[in-house]
Formats: sequence, C-alpha cells, structure tokens
Amino acid sequence: MTIALVFNAKTEAPTTSAITPEQAAEPPSGASPAVPSTPTQRTNDLYVEWDTYDTINAVRDAIAERYTVELIEADEDAFERLRNLRPSFVFNIAEGLYGVSREAQIPAILELLRIPYLGSDPLTLAVCLDKARAKEILAHYGVATAPFVVIDAMDEFDDARVRFPSIVKPLHEGSSKGIYNSCVVRTPAELEREVRTVLTTYHEPALVEEFLPGREFTVAMLGNGDAVRVLPIVEIRFDALPAGMNPIYSYEAKWVWDRSDKPLEIFACPAPLAPADADAIASLCTKAYRVLRCRDWTRVDVRMDARGRPHILELNPLPGILPRPEDNSCFPKAARAAGMSYQQLINGVLDIAMQRCGVPIRTPALVTQASQ
Repeated sequence: MTIALVFNAKTEAPTTSAITPEQAAEPPSGASPAVPSTPTQRTNDLYVEWDTYDTINAVRDAIAERYTVELIEADEDAFERLRNLRPSFVFNIAEGLYGVSREAQIPAILELLRIPYLGSDPLTLAVCLDKARAKEILAHYGVATAPFVVIDAMDEFDDARVRFPSIVKPLHEGSSKGIYNSCVVRTPAELEREVRTVLTTYHEPALVEEFLPGREFTVAMLGNGDAVRVLPIVEIRFDALPAGMNPIYSYEAKWVWDRSDKPLEIFACPAPLAPADADAIASLCTKAYRVLRCRDWTRVDVRMDARGRPHILELNPLPGILPRPEDNSCFPKAARAAGMSYQQLINGVLDIAMQRCGVPIRTPALVTQASQ
C-alpha cells in the first residue's frame, strides 16, 4: 500500500522588511509591560507556515514503518503527480501556495481524484483560515470568542468601532504570521499603524479583536465523532518572554526568541489548571471542533477573559508537528504528555483518518491503543 505525503517545503527568501531578523530578535530597551512602545517590526515571514525537511522526513520515516511512502510537493505539478500515482491514501500537511483558500487546494484536488486523505475537508480548511468567518460561525452556535471587527481598507478605519486594548492580525494567516509584539494596540494611533501595516504588507484585511487579558492555552485534539479526544492541555507561559513584551504568542515569541538551540521555557504541559477550568476548556474546544466539522486532528487556541472564562481564538486543522522536543511544537508536546512518541502520533492519526475513510489499516499503531 502506498501513502503519499503531500507537503510544502519551507524556502528561504530575501528579507524585504526595513529591519533585519537580528534586529527583530532584540527586545526594545526600556519597554514597559503596561504600555509597550515597540514600533512595528517585520521580518520575512512569507514561508513560516510551511514545513522544513526535518519535519517532512520525520513524518515520512514514521509512516514508512508500515507503508510505502511517496513524497509529493504541493506545487503546480501536484495534480498530475497525484493523478498518475493514485496512492491508496494521502497524508496531507500542505499549507497551499496562494490565496485565501490555499489550505483547501490539495484536499479539493484529492476529492476530484477520489483519493482518500488525512484531515478536514476543503470547506472546513477554508473557513478556519478566515478567522472572521470561523468566529461568526462559532458565535452563532454559542461558542465563546472575542468580539471583533474586520477592516478591509483604510477608508473604513474611521467607522470601525473598537474597544481598547485590541489585537490586530492578518485575516488569513497562521503560525503567528503577521502577529508581532506591536500588534497589541491601546490607542487610535497604534491601531491605525497596525491596520495599515497588515493591509500593505499582507494585502489582506485586518482582523481587530478585543484583547483578552487572561491565560492562554493550546489544545491538541484527535479523533472523529464520539471518539474525539482532548490531549493534555498546553499553557503558554508569558513570563518566559523578554521583559516588557506583550503577553501574546507572537511571531517573535514563536520563531525568533524561541530557538531550538536555545528554547524558551514557554510551555507548561499538562497545564496547571483546576479541574473545573480544564473541563471548561475541553468542552469548549470539543464543541468548536464539532461546529466547524473538523476531522482527524486539530489544534485549538484558547484564551481566558478577565473573569477566567475561556474563549476560542482560532482552530488550526493543519497543526504544526515539528518532531524534536527542543522545537517546542505544541501538538507533539501534548502527545508526549499523553505517553505517545512522535512515531505513534503520526501513525495514530493516520489510522484515525484511514478508519474514517474505510481504508484497510496495516497493523494498527500503538497510539490507537494508548489513546483509548
């Protein structure tokens, strides 16, 4: 049986911002935790969502314990390669190339070719990448999420009703792309600066979301139907950030200050939570997972308000799965806390997806037993 691993490989490109990555790595001197005065700092984050070959090869090696694996890059030749290969199943981790529905491109091709695959369908992937549409659906079903507005152009700025503090994000990005320390805004001038930066740098609308001041968590989920499982909850510890930084999991926190050669002690897993709080987070994430019709696996980001009530930030149906513990990748971290190795996680979610699609499994993975 042949499993195709479909991916986008991370590529280095020249930095086009006004500062260098080294400059962005240095926190501003004298910044205050209450009112940071950091100017907007942008590094080259074009390919940040894509995977390195360390991750691609680690996933390939795990699947190869039981199946023949073919690597297919999710570029313009992917359709022909998939049509010619006709694999028995596809392990899809491709983030896509262009456009607001880029994460849906490979699943849509696979549905056209009637090839079963891992993960959520094109509609769910497209909705989850549009943070506003996802929040609208969640709110309709009574799933708590912070109030927000979307600004499509600067001529809409004066009409936007925003409560401070707020956080400004690109509407259609993941992996903390476009979310920098300066994105937490407390004045109209800061808001205008960050909205303009999103519109001109990413050429997409800006999501302006009420800033929730409480604790933040990320929740790895596996399964389908009644078998959906919440793995040990990960808390993001903002006291590990450089002094004076805003308490957010920003691009700097994820990709600049937290490095595999010098990892930040930024996560606690399992998160130290009272049982009632852990249950509330798990219940909220499970409802969001089902409302947005996620399949097989998803990582859900959650933040508490001033009263300690959890709210959904976003859902990530293509979760990051960096293999090495020092990479601080949250989904594998949660899996390890649940007693799974990286290989067990990869083969376990593959089994979950193949079972959903009715594809015969060769020697069920140990994670299937461990997760029951």
